Amino acid sequence: MAKQYLTFSLDNNLYAIEVSQVQEVLGYTQPAKLPCTAPYIEGLIDSRDQGITVINLRKKFNLDEIAVTKTTRIIVLELKAPTDENPDHVTVFGAIADAVNEVIELDETKLEPPPKFGNAISTDFISGMGKKDDRFIIILDAIKIFETKEVSIIPSDSDSEKEDNH
Repeated sequence: MAKQYLTFSLDNNLYAIEVSQVQEVLGYTQPAKLPCTAPYIEGLIDSRDQGITVINLRKKFNLDEIAVTKTTRIIVLELKAPTDENPDHVTVFGAIADAVNEVIELDETKLEPPPKFGNAISTDFISGMGKKDDRFIIILDAIKIFETKEVSIIPSDSDSEKEDNH
């Protein structure tokens, strides 16, 4: 069975995230800095009248930093992130990529498991490896990237309403 993935570049490597998790792709805008956050959290941007935490994937994956270019994009991801209080909780994050390439289809049966060693990013964040036109594509597990305890989850509107009622 084939799945669709949005491909993007980081440090001359090709990565992919399931299209179903992508809300939109934005041109780069400088996020507003947040105090006392993990080094890979760039800050907040406004998208669709919602504050969205933006993660710098280069910093998260311990890659060398580069200056923002005309191809730099923010991929806005909408992830199902169940909590004890709300099993239907959805979290929205932005992820900075060097460039966004294209949407491709990959056959799930032809995906390979992540390599056990030799890659710059933790295999915890990789769900598999695909191939297109003789080029490897690292398929990321977006939920695992954003589930670390350092990433503060911005409450959804329904969570805010619950807090106002207490």
